[in-house]
Amino acid sequence: MSESTTSPRAAQPGRARRRRRRPRNADPQASTRVDILKSAAAAFRRLGYHGATVEEIAAARHMKKGNLYYYFKNKEEILFACHQYSLDQLMKILHEVQQSGLGADEKLRRLVHAFVHTILDELHGTALFLELEALTPAHLKAVIVRRDEFDHGVRAVLEEGMASGDFARGDQKLLAFALLGAVNWIPRWFNPGGAASSHQIADLFTDFFIGGLRRGGRSG
Repeated sequence: MSESTTSPRAAQPGRARRRRRRPRNADPQASTRVDILKSAAAAFRRLGYHGATVEEIAAARHMKKGNLYYYFKNKEEILFACHQYSLDQLMKILHEVQQSGLGADEKLRRLVHAFVHTILDELHGTALFLELEALTPAHLKAVIVRRDEFDHGVRAVLEEGMASGDFARGDQKLLAFALLGAVNWIPRWFNPGGAASSHQIADLFTDFFIGGLRRGGRSG
């Protein structure tokens, strides 16, 4: 074969370029992607999911709409990614707590702190609180499965505390609903410019719930 002969593979530069392109959403923790989620979450909280536009989300990051589509194919995918990002944070702390060897009261304290921090600080008060009905059936199912896993992790900690005598006996399912429901409601009234910080709120909630759960905290 002479030096001037062109191989079939070399004659198709377009194919090689396509192979070298980085796939969209390759790294869910990439800084630009997370920044987009934070801007989107802020817009969703301010305007509602249906009121916020992709153009507004892109403009908040000083991006063109087309550039945003490099990371997400549409607004619903951004919404789903907001849920997944928040759940990633919660599942990480849940797995750490499960392997920590700590007492049930300290495990619960860490879980509540992580939950409050995620729901107030990570995505501007919208974590796990965005409109689920806007998700596609497949995305909704994926979110519910992971939320249920966290819920069952909290129940397991409550049951552990009841078994050890650290917590009074009770219905751990209903108690988990009460705890998680109370934290989920925080974005309805939380004011980022108010007197109480997210850390102070987390401390107050954990002290309140753990105090109520301890056997010594029951009256009569």
